[in-house]
Amino acid sequence: MDVQHLESVQTETVVLTEAAGATVRNLLIQKNVPDYGLRVFVAGGGCSGMQYGMALEAEARDYDHVIEQDGVKIFIDPTSMMYLDGATIDYVDSIMGGGFKIENPNAVTSCGCGSSFKAKNGGGYEGAAGGGGCGCGH
Repeated sequence: MDVQHLESVQTETVVLTEAAGATVRNLLIQKNVPDYGLRVFVAGGGCSGMQYGMALEAEARDYDHVIEQDGVKIFIDPTSMMYLDGATIDYVDSIMGGGFKIENPNAVTSCGCGSSFKAKNGGGYEGAAGGGGCGCGH
């Protein structure tokens, strides 16, 4: 009897919630760029040392991770993927306004505004403290 051996492959991923996907699709239609994707990235800065960023882009760059979910393409560069692997991107609308929120299992601390974080693997700046570059004042 032949037994097939399946190799276990771990893939890096980011999840886009239904609300976030609908918001991105609406933005793409409003901006008249329905074939664009959402670039999600991490850069140095913010209250906690690292901050999230997003932009609409026409196509992936070399070496990008490309995730397609519910008709939305997400582009993430390899360095950012190290910090975003396993994260969930949501869109939250409240009485105080709406915005994208990233639930990141790689963050050990986050700024009160949710726009910046310090990563488990030491990402972020040791000296970063409240009132930093993200402008939230936390």
